[in-house]
Amino acid sequence: MSNTTISKGGLSATISSKGAELTSLALDGREYLWQADPAFWGKHAPVLFPIVGSLRGDEAESAQGTCRMPRHGLARINEHRVVEVAEDGSAVTFEFTSSPETLEAYPYEFKLNMVYAITGEATLAQTFSVTNTGTADMPFSVGGHPAFNVPAPGAEDEAFDEYVIEFSEPWTCIAPTIAEGGLLTFDESTTPVENADVLPVSHELFANDAVMLTDVPGNTLTLRGTKSGRGVRVDFPDFKYIGIWSALGDAPFVALEPWTGHATLTSEDDVFEHKRNVTVIAPGETRDFSFSMTVL
Repeated sequence: MSNTTISKGGLSATISSKGAELTSLALDGREYLWQADPAFWGKHAPVLFPIVGSLRGDEAESAQGTCRMPRHGLARINEHRVVEVAEDGSAVTFEFTSSPETLEAYPYEFKLNMVYAITGEATLAQTFSVTNTGTADMPFSVGGHPAFNVPAPGAEDEAFDEYVIEFSEPWTCIAPTIAEGGLLTFDESTTPVENADVLPVSHELFANDAVMLTDVPGNTLTLRGTKSGRGVRVDFPDFKYIGIWSALGDAPFVALEPWTGHATLTSEDDVFEHKRNVTVIAPGETRDFSFSMTVL
């Protein structure tokens, strides 16, 4: 396991080869990314591939055979190798490819390139580039899972419940709840946002795990302190869903998680290709999905 740091101006980002996971996002030395305190949650920003969330019983059938994967898939638990670093040190590309071990869990040949690039004075872009290197159509989902310090740096006197999620316009969202085994159900749905452009943050919001929002207006939202104005904006044009989550026990962070797909619904069968909003690419095809994080 090794770390690679990229920087431009006052913004720096550090990425671990284990899981190609972002482990630091700092502006002028101020750390915005959660630092994986195991007392609450010992991760920073896992890469989710080729599933997001859980399969029923950690298994699903597919055209190529049985898929057996833990929650959030394989990328986050494997080593990725650095294949390119920009000459100016502002971007890095990691690569993770299928192997005999991954084929036992997910019977598809693939290449996943994770690209991190500083694209603005305070903006880091994260791109998933997925290539089907096999001979069969390949179903998958990808997702990000970055968690951010709350309170944000420079606003340490601000309370957790003085933060809000801001949207670009008022809207209403019906959200599923988490069922047994990490599955999702609309049988007991909630309405976390109802004709509003702000969602107040509180520890109670996460009493039943993550809140999944669908078709957020403009595919953008901002986590911001109401007094300081500090926080982070996430823009996710290539993602239909975003999960909002914090660990139980007064954890001082909020994760903002763009997803192309999600955990199996209780109303779904256990065929991978039948999963809601699953992406399927042909042999030789590459699909890119990007989101960006702008610290405020």
